[in-house]
Amino acid sequence: MNTLQPELSKIRLVIVQYAGDYGEVFECLAKGGSETYYAQKYSVDAVTEMAKRAESVTVICCTSQEFNEKVLDNGVRTIACGFSYPINSQKLIELIAKQNPTHLIMRTILPDVFKWAIKNKIRTIAVFAESIATTTWRQKIRNYFLAKLFNNKQIEWVGTYGITSSLLFNEIGVKPDKIIPWDFMIDSNPGSLSPKEISAGIKTLKLFYAGLLVQSKGVGDILEAVAKLRERNISVHLKMAGKGEEEFFFQQVEQLQIKDSVEFLGIVPTQTLEPLMREADLVLVTSRHEYPEGFPLTIQHALRTRTPIVASDHPMFKTHLKHGINSMIFEAGNSQALAECIEKVISDSALYHNLSVASHSTWHELRLPVKWAELIDRWLDDSPESKQWLFEKRLAAEYYNKYLP
Repeated sequence: MNTLQPELSKIRLVIVQYAGDYGEVFECLAKGGSETYYAQKYSVDAVTEMAKRAESVTVICCTSQEFNEKVLDNGVRTIACGFSYPINSQKLIELIAKQNPTHLIMRTILPDVFKWAIKNKIRTIAVFAESIATTTWRQKIRNYFLAKLFNNKQIEWVGTYGITSSLLFNEIGVKPDKIIPWDFMIDSNPGSLSPKEISAGIKTLKLFYAGLLVQSKGVGDILEAVAKLRERNISVHLKMAGKGEEEFFFQQVEQLQIKDSVEFLGIVPTQTLEPLMREADLVLVTSRHEYPEGFPLTIQHALRTRTPIVASDHPMFKTHLKHGINSMIFEAGNSQALAECIEKVISDSALYHNLSVASHSTWHELRLPVKWAELIDRWLDDSPESKQWLFEKRLAAEYYNKYLP
């Protein structure tokens, strides 16, 4: 979508993200490297298109091992800040201010930066792919002040990944008139794979997990569940794709004595992800509640492959994943419940088949009329037509009435 008009070429755009070095990914893809997650090239190319039509585009990545600044072949300036947690907001603001931005896109929640943008009257939108914690009093107090920030007229839109995330931001007090739900899936259909069956005499159960290898994603819970299944004489082969705290989980595998049941694949090319899921009997999505999920692409991929999903009861899954209808849901952090969920679905061939049948209709339900790059392009364009388009896509629009209380 090339909506930016020539007279808007004086835009100086800064995009701030928590992690993910744009320059590193751009150079990898330019050399023929593979995507490491779905729509990675789509995202990189979208920023390249913005750079063609703006005076300048800068992508700032907060977390990195060291500071690095360069201008890429596509004209995009990238800055890797060299921060670790917590982010040095003051230094980050100095780096943003140095670019003299007319427009700012915040892809992570950093209140000090939003306050700076408001004070300096920088046109700003938030485009979040993560959820927000709402359980403790400290979190609730923080969210009250965040909502006040996001409702400021200087923050023009709050783009949130998926319906559940949008409803959550509305719940903390962000006005539905400010929220625009968006989607990453650029495919128009889920493909033509047929529903799956599972035989009663399955010899080895094939499980698949893709994502960060960290405790808050429930990786340890999966390993414990594998050990419990083996105790019940269920042969298991688990494949885990992703990076993270590998050494910690290697040790857990040794302690549980399940080394011959677990295969760590590392980061796999995106094009191999769905074939790996298709050959598995179940896809596991096990995030604990403390992990700030948006809506994992793992679920989207699994639905396309029609391999039944066993998922935790993470709040971000509840709008679309229904126990016994299109997935099996277990109590997050409970490896016993996970093992029981797995055993139940593989021992009930009718249930297994029905979950597989429901997957494509669920995939369609997840589709939204706004894509990530389209939201940004329309905002930058700022024409009456684009303003109306954005207005029609807000959470308060009639399209989303069925989700709002």
